Amino acid sequence: MTLTTTHISLIIAALVIVAALAFYAGKLLYQLKQQTRQQRDVQKRREQHLRQSIQTIAMALDQQQCSLSEGSIRLCVLLENLDKNQDHASHFPALHELYAKIKHMPTHDAYKALPKQDRLRMQMEREEYEAELESRILKEIQHLKSY
Repeated sequence: MTLTTTHISLIIAALVIVAALAFYAGKLLYQLKQQTRQQRDVQKRREQHLRQSIQTIAMALDQQQCSLSEGSIRLCVLLENLDKNQDHASHFPALHELYAKIKHMPTHDAYKALPKQDRLRMQMEREEYEAELESRILKEIQHLKSY
């Protein structure tokens, strides 16, 4: 069997196509690797930011710079965002108990829009929950400061 110029041309064309496809596949794999690395870096920075926020709020609570109610709301949300697969309520039960008792209460403008009597009632209710759970929450805060 003899190879004609047509056969040789087809073989060369096939080799060029295979080389081009191999190059393109390599380029796509490299881009995927870069994208995966970037996503991992973004996730790592996000996790570091959440952990730093948790530590900052825990220190603020420890130094009584914010109320236990405000701190518990912020910390529970941050912990949930840090790792949705972990059961933070079992690690920080008092914090989550306070959060569960007050999360339905309105905040900001919705709170300001309430009649004064309702605001006072809610404030007293919140303070009662805080007093009940304060010592347990402060113990949990010590752990969160290094979380």
